[in-house]
Amino acid sequence: MKKYFYIMAGLVTIGLSGCKKDFLELSVNPNTPSVTTPQFTLAGALKVASDIVNINYPHYGVWAGQLSPSGNYVPSPQLQQYQFTTDNYQVFAPLYANLTNFNTLETISADASFAKFRAIAKIMKAYDFEQLVDNYNNVPYTEAFNSSKTLFPKYDKGADIYADLIKQIDAAIALIDGNASATSPDVSDIVFKGDMAKWKLFANTLKLRLAVRGKLTATLPASGDANYLNASVKAATQPGYANSDAVGGQQSPFWRSFGFDQNGNPTGNNAYYRANAYELGILTATNDTLRARAFYAAIANDPKKIKRVGIIFGDDSAVPNAGTSAIGPGLLKSATQDGILMSSAESYFLQAEAVVNGTITGNAQTLYESGITASFVALGLSADDAKTYYNQPIANVSWAASTNKLQAIITQKWISLTGYGSLEAYNEIRRTGYPAVPRSIDSKAIGTGLPTRVFYPTSEYQQNADNVGKEGTIDPFKSKIFWAK
Repeated sequence: MKKYFYIMAGLVTIGLSGCKKDFLELSVNPNTPSVTTPQFTLAGALKVASDIVNINYPHYGVWAGQLSPSGNYVPSPQLQQYQFTTDNYQVFAPLYANLTNFNTLETISADASFAKFRAIAKIMKAYDFEQLVDNYNNVPYTEAFNSSKTLFPKYDKGADIYADLIKQIDAAIALIDGNASATSPDVSDIVFKGDMAKWKLFANTLKLRLAVRGKLTATLPASGDANYLNASVKAATQPGYANSDAVGGQQSPFWRSFGFDQNGNPTGNNAYYRANAYELGILTATNDTLRARAFYAAIANDPKKIKRVGIIFGDDSAVPNAGTSAIGPGLLKSATQDGILMSSAESYFLQAEAVVNGTITGNAQTLYESGITASFVALGLSADDAKTYYNQPIANVSWAASTNKLQAIITQKWISLTGYGSLEAYNEIRRTGYPAVPRSIDSKAIGTGLPTRVFYPTSEYQQNADNVGKEGTIDPFKSKIFWAK
């Protein structure tokens, strides 16, 4: 009998592609159980987690007004006309496969000496499950890994999953606090190299994201660098990326997908995705020239390397690549750059919003300005550049000039998420309505607004038909994630 991929997958190395292939095929022999160690499982699962979030969401970057398909390519009905199907934009299989890896890590790390491994596994399961909810809303959770009893797991409510993820993160923090002398993950931890204090910062920040987005109650510390990811600590993978095309992908995931191969040739995504005129217009209107030049490359026919040109999303007469801007040098740094899981800027903007809505204590303006500064610095710009920018008396730039503080926070957060954070940028648009990104102007675009979600994958309708059927008919313009506006 065929069993679910997310029950039987075991440890897998996932090769992910960009715009040419939306869907992952897994080939795992269930009759050959994997033999692994906590160290090996941890390193592999963390790498895959980074691959997934850095490679699989460019469609959200397009719908979020940050990227646009190139004029060198024929129009994509699923992307710019929103005519996608159950086979498009799928992360269901890779996320569950990697969740199996983290679940295995919890199992093989059962004794107290491996408590730190279990803690990391719990945190990363929360990280991956949040993505599943943010893509699909209700998904298998409580029965997802119980193959001895359930071959066809039920679907749990997205809100219930969020609430339990907060509990799992609390349990992870308790494991860290109660097992200081446990075996260190050391170099197998390709995020923080075994520094569990930094894992607590990440755990707190992830918990804050769940609480703020889901409007859930959680025990959270006050804002500040001692409690959350900060200017000195971001969550990012670094296993020793190299400019190599070896099996499994040794280049950094974002570079591998959107940059260049080991011979310097542009990848398919590098040629396909260009600057979106919507974001470029906002950056230009607010004198955000430095970040514009970091996010987007200069056009080929500009000898002074100053001008940036974006494409109006859905324009079937779009200018070819030579006249538009590709992804820029602030995002594409090198083949060895870190794989971002969560940025320092996102952490500050989360804290700023949480202070404004009363979830945590702190100084919202300071956190807001720290988020802008972290965004500038991550792109290779300076803190002084950031200060010059946010001191302009412009709404959604200067804190004082912004009467709608939430709109200012989310707008700046959206800008900071350009490139590495396409899923999060689109989540915030769906959750808050900020910024007011326009629909595709393609005359064949369906629906009346932006898509509210993607479909469940074909595999679920084939292998778990009864349970996915209970979710009813999915309308990509009316069916919403539980936290959506």
